[in-house]
Amino acid sequence: MFGLLNINKPSGVTSRDVVNRVQRMVRGVKVGHAGTLDPLATGVLVVALGPATRLVEYVQRMPKTYLGTFWLGRTSDTEDIDGQVVELDGPPQPTAGEIEAVLPRFLGTINQLPPAFSALKVRGRRAYDLARRGVAVELQPRPIEIHRLTLVRYEYPELQLEVCCGSGTYVRSLGRDLAQALGTAAVMSALVRTAVGDFRIEEACLLDDLETGTFERHLLPPARAVAQLPAVQLADDEIGRIANGLPVANRWDTDAVEIAAFDAQNRLLALLAPRGHGQLGPLRNFPVARSNNPATHGERRY
Repeated sequence: MFGLLNINKPSGVTSRDVVNRVQRMVRGVKVGHAGTLDPLATGVLVVALGPATRLVEYVQRMPKTYLGTFWLGRTSDTEDIDGQVVELDGPPQPTAGEIEAVLPRFLGTINQLPPAFSALKVRGRRAYDLARRGVAVELQPRPIEIHRLTLVRYEYPELQLEVCCGSGTYVRSLGRDLAQALGTAAVMSALVRTAVGDFRIEEACLLDDLETGTFERHLLPPARAVAQLPAVQLADDEIGRIANGLPVANRWDTDAVEIAAFDAQNRLLALLAPRGHGQLGPLRNFPVARSNNPATHGERRY
């Protein structure tokens, strides 16, 4: 089994819970996910099966879009409503115009201090494990990329933002910092991941749907994971060389760092990289199932 699932993760379960449920349906097949969602969050969770787990990092590189809802004038140890929420005494109530005015400060590359309740590791332990035990967690600010930040709806105290961002962004911390810029505080009350690259929530399947005998119908081509890479079609003799770890001539004159290689049936065979002297060699080879399963196919882009 070689493909991807776009699952609309429900609230109240972890990303690992989703993987475990899928794993029970495909016993003996390796399963992984591309980008953790907190239990509170819902939306797009891309799950990889079989050799597609080796493509997870390419999905993780894709921009992510979220719809985050916040309550202003409140704090929380977890920065969301899953923690201990405390309402501030007489906090300011910013106008929509004041919120719009500070949004540009958070665009582009910015430094963000991750929340103490996060999956980041501190001295070999998950930060949230330490925080739950009352241990002070000291994390360092990290650069993140915010591509787009839009005010969707505002009626005090509720604020809703659409965020398009790069990997490693904590949306609840973005709400925290935005509120601080307005002289107040905020906790995240809801989060929906509406897209990861071109994996959109509109095409996502429900987790329960996978348990009603429709599993393979939801399996997507592994090529979707590398849609951002240039692609080439290999001739039969080149397929044999690549499968044996040997380079082929760069007859496409591509100077890309990574290239997706397909056969004439549009099946993802390998990821290639320059080898010098006008050649391309395999970074990763993938098995090709000789079947009509659509998950063995992908769209060519050459």
